[in-house]
Amino acid sequence: MAEQSENPIESVTEKIHHESSSSSSDSESDSEKKSNTSESVKEKIWRLFGREKPLHHVLGGGKPADVFLWRNKKVSAGVLGFATAIWVLFELAEYNLLTLVCHILILSLALMFLWSNAHSFIKKSPPRIPQVHIPEEPVLQVASALCVEINGAFVVLRSIAAGKDLKKFLIVIAGLWVMSIVGSWCHFLTLFYICFILLHSVPVLYEKFEDKIDPLAEKAMIEIKKQYAVFDAKVLSKIPLAALKAKKV
Repeated sequence: MAEQSENPIESVTEKIHHESSSSSSDSESDSEKKSNTSESVKEKIWRLFGREKPLHHVLGGGKPADVFLWRNKKVSAGVLGFATAIWVLFELAEYNLLTLVCHILILSLALMFLWSNAHSFIKKSPPRIPQVHIPEEPVLQVASALCVEINGAFVVLRSIAAGKDLKKFLIVIAGLWVMSIVGSWCHFLTLFYICFILLHSVPVLYEKFEDKIDPLAEKAMIEIKKQYAVFDAKVLSKIPLAALKAKKV
């Protein structure tokens, strides 16, 4: 009798353990499915300019990207303040670059000369003037990078001038036309300062609100592609480029 009374209790406990284990396994499988679906959704998110890497890596990484993304607020604020001071001096105060450089050199050389000759009278050690030496390797690296970019630009301009790509031709012409209009509105220094301000503000705002900006940018790109397809069908396709190329051959 005792054995018969113990058997129902054991069966009930086994059922409870089986249900709890099955429910836990179901919950784990559900969580795995949710994580997999969330990862797949993250992979399918459209990013601006088709980028697949973080914005910090797109900006080149290192210290310049840290400055533009305000990783160190003191350094970024200092760079922005220095650029603002330069713009105020040359644009608002109408200070010339050569005049400013000469005045700074006159003041610094006069102070160092007086200090070097008066240190025995004021009983202080003479100033330690550092030896300034520009390393050759960074200059060569910058020159090499600029040379590669300039040669690439020449190749693109040559291919456009040869009439191989009508789309690039129209984009370059429109870009140059817009730059000419903007250049007539303000001086080069003001334009450079505006671009500098945009570099210090737009990447930070985009990184903060990229989940909201990317869907809007995707819709805008789809609409632009639709309008370009219409323009291509009505205008570009009717331009007899093939006949011109055949005559050249």
